Amino acid sequence: MSTRKTTLFYAVLIAIASVAVGMVIASQWGLPSASSAQTVNVPAMNSAPLNGAIDAQTFRNIAKQQIPTVVNIRTEARARTQELTEFFGGGDDLLQRFFGGRGGPQGRRPRQSPRPDDQLTQGAGTGFIIDKAGFILTNNHVVEGAENIKVTMFGAARNEEYSAKVVGRDMLTDSALIQLTEMPVGGLPEAKFGDSEQMQQGDWVVAIGNPFSLGHTVTVGVISAIGRPFGGLPQRPQDMLQTDAAINPGNSGGPLLNIRGEVVGMNTAIYTDAQRSANIGIGFATPINAVRELLPQLRTGKVTRGVIGVQVSTGALSKEAAQAHGLPNTNGAVLSQITPGGPAAKAGLEPGDVIVEFNGRPVTDSDALVAMVVGTRPGTSVPITVYRDRKRQTFNLTVDELDLDAEQGRTTRLERDREPTATGLGMEIEPITPEISRELDLPRGRGGAIVTDVQRGSAASNAGIAPSDVILEVNREPVSNVSQVQRELQKAAPGTPVFLLIWRDGQQVFVTLTRR
Repeated sequence: MSTRKTTLFYAVLIAIASVAVGMVIASQWGLPSASSAQTVNVPAMNSAPLNGAIDAQTFRNIAKQQIPTVVNIRTEARARTQELTEFFGGGDDLLQRFFGGRGGPQGRRPRQSPRPDDQLTQGAGTGFIIDKAGFILTNNHVVEGAENIKVTMFGAARNEEYSAKVVGRDMLTDSALIQLTEMPVGGLPEAKFGDSEQMQQGDWVVAIGNPFSLGHTVTVGVISAIGRPFGGLPQRPQDMLQTDAAINPGNSGGPLLNIRGEVVGMNTAIYTDAQRSANIGIGFATPINAVRELLPQLRTGKVTRGVIGVQVSTGALSKEAAQAHGLPNTNGAVLSQITPGGPAAKAGLEPGDVIVEFNGRPVTDSDALVAMVVGTRPGTSVPITVYRDRKRQTFNLTVDELDLDAEQGRTTRLERDREPTATGLGMEIEPITPEISRELDLPRGRGGAIVTDVQRGSAASNAGIAPSDVILEVNREPVSNVSQVQRELQKAAPGTPVFLLIWRDGQQVFVTLTRR
């Protein structure tokens, strides 16, 4: 064999040997292969009807089969995102913590001493394995901002943890896909997916999670309600499954299972009250169908959604309004605002138009329109049919890409720059900012508006209301924003009493005033 051929032969032999050694080392160290790090299978969904008898072994079998797919997640972050005190009974309302305070009242939280910005804070949550390559689903808020993620498996030895990284995350569904960067010996089980669209009120469900650091806890309940517009972000609510299965701090990101032990939801938040910081029988899970549809995008690290640059009126169209618009029925979404320079503005849409069809599909209401738009790939050209001045017209527009970060920033600026709102009772109110909430030591998750001005001799003044009072309830109905305060106040007829519960100097004060 010539010298040149000999050299080439040994070069190839060394390359093959290097690959083989590399594979052996990776298998010994439990590292995922390069190919597995790039792909994640979308779990199959079982849509077969839920039926069959329930016996003494049913829930035992579900727990035995599915607990191994559930993991405990511990995080470290420099931003104040997941403190252990918040997850483990520190007095924080999960609804306030995760969804911006759109829920029930929550007790006052003790003031915390300042700490250096570079000090690590710890957090905890739950996740469930969906792929043997080490892919795990959890809530976005569990891993958001985390510098270190540690995962503990069921049956693991003391201090046995595995590192993980964030692959992709989505604020709107509060979901995140993470992957183990070091693998346990012996392989991983995979959770099975059910069909969340199948779930109805009264269906049995099982929740598994890590409440208060009590790992792999099983609770049982039923679906209390479906289609609750509860999750998501301001102006973009997402439908949730409501359940009375006990969900507590630390359960976030864990699976909600149907009677076959299939995942139908991801436990996300609870509604709590001023006396307790834990479960009172009202919990919420993100429907798994919504998360499953995002998996291919989560794998790429970026979720893209459509936007057309409009705001729509909330609530269903009344018969009178539909007739005034010239509609044949009460279906449709009324455009209340058009973003300058956006796709809708460029297409010629105007405030007051009623969209009845989007890309050839009928629009039943505002929520349906929002769902259609965000589910459309950016760059797609679609026809939109509207009623304007009692006439049916069609426009064509190109869907743009939704930027949630920018949208949230605009929302914050609008709230900050908003002018005081008159109430018709001699007082002006404004939104409650985080700074105001901290300054007044307002109970977490409570407060609809702060009083900024009171006219002398007015109904508000005669009732003793003063600037800096925070309106918590109107006629015994909790309020969480200026619009709710206005709506409840306007319900009161002249001469009838209006009952207000306000927050003043660290205490709740009940006030009665009368609209003139």
